[in-house]
Amino acid sequence: MEPVFPIPIDLPTRGQGSITQSLQRQLRAAMLDGRLLAGTPLPSSRRVAEALNIARNTVIRAYDLLIAEGYLLPRPGAKPVVANLHPLRSKRPISVDRRLAEKVIWQPPDGLHGAPLTLPERSFRTGMPEHRLFPFDVWRRLSVRVLRDWSKRPFAYPSTLGVLPLREAIAQHVAVSRAVACSGNDVVVTHGMQNAVDLLARILVTPGKTRVAIEHPGYPYFRAVMQAAGARILPIPVDAEGLCVDQLPPRVDLIYVTPSHQSPTGVAMPLTRRLQLLDYAKRHNSVILEDDYDGEFRFDGRPLEALRTLDQDGCVFYLGTFTKTLFPSIRTAFVLAPSWAHQALHSAKRTLDPHACDLTQLTLAAFIQQGHMAAHVRRMTHVYRNRQSALLAGLESLRQWLVPWPAQAGLHVAARFTKPSLEKRFAAMMDQYLPGAQLIRDASLATDVTPGVVIGYGAIDQRDIEQSLRRFGQVLS
Repeated sequence: MEPVFPIPIDLPTRGQGSITQSLQRQLRAAMLDGRLLAGTPLPSSRRVAEALNIARNTVIRAYDLLIAEGYLLPRPGAKPVVANLHPLRSKRPISVDRRLAEKVIWQPPDGLHGAPLTLPERSFRTGMPEHRLFPFDVWRRLSVRVLRDWSKRPFAYPSTLGVLPLREAIAQHVAVSRAVACSGNDVVVTHGMQNAVDLLARILVTPGKTRVAIEHPGYPYFRAVMQAAGARILPIPVDAEGLCVDQLPPRVDLIYVTPSHQSPTGVAMPLTRRLQLLDYAKRHNSVILEDDYDGEFRFDGRPLEALRTLDQDGCVFYLGTFTKTLFPSIRTAFVLAPSWAHQALHSAKRTLDPHACDLTQLTLAAFIQQGHMAAHVRRMTHVYRNRQSALLAGLESLRQWLVPWPAQAGLHVAARFTKPSLEKRFAAMMDQYLPGAQLIRDASLATDVTPGVVIGYGAIDQRDIEQSLRRFGQVLS
């Protein structure tokens, strides 16, 4: 039998999808790419139905859709014909594409790399917590309970600032773990740390004017957000006590620090320097953004007092996250803002990110309030302490090549090369022997950085740490 259309038609069998939509899409594609030319009459619906062994109404519905979309022109008492689609089919001139592309003003920030490499399940990746010891049974039970209660209430948009039980739980958590005095009204819950930093950039950064001091080396994604906001970035060196306050220039508007576990070197800022930084902020009318991204995991006693705790002048924004303490996909962070910034921060949040998933937030609130968070932190602090000890012991055997920075917290250790020339050699070998480890240079904006490597231990067992470093040492020797 002669084909009913001058193009092949391949329809799904019944039960595998809409035959009407499949026929419509295939005819439309043929019209757009010129296989069915303008003015070509389509065969009658009866003939098509017989040829394709489908219902006539199916063909009529497909034709009606094409007529409604402008691909077919109906003719009273005659077969519909293909419309003139030349303007739709014609390719846009390259010059037009280029002119339109010029409307894109986004510029990729400096120092950010592409998609991460695929890593084995157990690796030295930084910032990745242990998944095998997470209390999934507890989280599952709390989630079911929250969902059951939630299903009994009418649908509603959750609070812009975060559900009140979570905000109160966070206030309780930071009061106990970090001695930060606050209430739920001081807390704004965000979709991860980047969202928190972006909101602060919206209310604190004037493009081209605001001067932002960052740690060098430091957290590249904070720098990226501030660059995207138009801030003027001022890299400030880091030593064994964190940000070098004495190297801050006379006028700085914002200062970003990770004082509890500097990212990436891992050093902690002692009390004397914290007080020095607060004094600088007071004298120069500067604002401090304190990122306490994994400060809960401290291995030498109670964590140092947060800058927010020591602050008597209302100059510190305290930022925290649960992605390191619990798991990355929770995408929940928070900001404790000084009272003078509440109105602006709340307004920015309502404008840019008005709602979140209250199911996740209510589950997290219950996890904290019922003591599961504190129990998990205690358990994982013990695990991570042992892993860090194993890593430091392994680095001791590599001391002719690597010297670790002092660190007593967090999920990674940083070490500097004994000779700068070793950096290139290590870079070529890390993927094989230390998968997931990163060069410190990757967290640096300028080139004048002490060459070194950052090695995570959150997602790798103690035995694997010991074996990997032993093999690495044998290769280096």
